Amino acid sequence: MRGVFTALVTPFDARNELDLGAVAGILREQRLAGISGVIPCGTTGESPTLTVEEKKRLIGFCIDELKGTGLKVIAGTGGNSTAETVELSRWAAEAGADGVLVVTPYYNKPSQAGLEAHFTAVADAISGSPGCEVILYNVPGRTGVTLAPATIARLARHPRIRSIKEATGNVAFTSEIHDALAEAGLEMDVLSGDDATFLPLLSVGATGAISVASNLFPRAMVELQGAFAGNRAADAATLHRRYFPLFRDLFVESNPVPVKAALALLGACDARVRPPLAPLAPSSLELLKASLARCGIQTGSHP
Repeated sequence: MRGVFTALVTPFDARNELDLGAVAGILREQRLAGISGVIPCGTTGESPTLTVEEKKRLIGFCIDELKGTGLKVIAGTGGNSTAETVELSRWAAEAGADGVLVVTPYYNKPSQAGLEAHFTAVADAISGSPGCEVILYNVPGRTGVTLAPATIARLARHPRIRSIKEATGNVAFTSEIHDALAEAGLEMDVLSGDDATFLPLLSVGATGAISVASNLFPRAMVELQGAFAGNRAADAATLHRRYFPLFRDLFVESNPVPVKAALALLGACDARVRPPLAPLAPSSLELLKASLARCGIQTGSHP
């Protein structure tokens, strides 16, 4: 799992149902930009408000649309019930997903032993599908629980657990993960789960990002990683500074409310979100418009 992976929004139509036409348009832009893969049904995809059938429909649609393109489809299958997570992950693997993104169970706050058992159960469940792997997702700001580096190292022994989305916002934590893995004689791909830490995490050994911002400007995110990989650190830093206002302001309210509002301004999809999320406040929308302008993004056409 190396490169930039887009955490896709889930567009809804006027009836608040899946807008697969808008999804197709976003996928086309992602493919043309050279993105490494997409993640439907993650946090940015409003997974808590999607039914299981909607998740299957959306994941299956992405798999069909991107078949033969070389882009990976990583299905967001995580939840706070191990049994339900296992069931959806097994389905996604059998449907042809290249990976499943599994968040640490939220609200019930399991122990490290519980977390290890949860992820191991998912990894075991997809073992019958050789092309699929588990991506751990560590985002304590949303879930209330953190995967410890020692737990990550133990999980890395499983042949189906090869990468982690690291979204603590703490650059040093990535080094803690690499240190724990090195002590165990293991390796794992670390992907930044926060656009503002994408470049900093690359500098300490991350292999890419799972990005919200790449819904808006996928080419620039691919260019940023390419510049860093090509030993053009100054160019990567220039891109980071250029787009930092949006790295910050796409979280002026709860994700994905701002990014959907921005995509609506670009004509890519409706800004509609499902309750309990609410539309972006007028003051936040003005801030977002100003940041889009600062970053050189013109409203009215999807870049």
